[in-house]
Amino acid sequence: MRPLILRPEAVQVAALCVRGKKKNREVLMITSRGSGRWVVPKGWPIDGKTGAGSALQEAWEEAGVQAEKVDEEPVGSFDYSKVLKDGAAQPVRVSVYRIKVDALADEYPEAGQRERRWMRPEDAANLVAEPELQDLLRAL
Repeated sequence: MRPLILRPEAVQVAALCVRGKKKNREVLMITSRGSGRWVVPKGWPIDGKTGAGSALQEAWEEAGVQAEKVDEEPVGSFDYSKVLKDGAAQPVRVSVYRIKVDALADEYPEAGQRERRWMRPEDAANLVAEPELQDLLRAL
């Protein structure tokens, strides 16, 4: 049975920040501010920016990422339920954009609010909850 009211699926963007090649590839993971679990930088699309541009902005604000290259097309997506302030769960579809990282800044908007760490994609996949994000990480 379907619910009488279907909430529209919300859309976010995420940054899959990478460095290195093949066997030496690493992905940048950050902790969420609320639960402290490991996640990729993500957020709501920004007016006037493409999906890739919005993902890059989130990577800068949340992790201090300075990009060498940003893929304009998403490498995939994942779904999760965002818990809203009123306790309701909002289904969210997240488009994931790969960003090749040139450097990490020491000073950035959310410095001190999150931990950031480079790790092997397999290790990162084992830390995230979303199966589709696990698959994206394992495919790196």
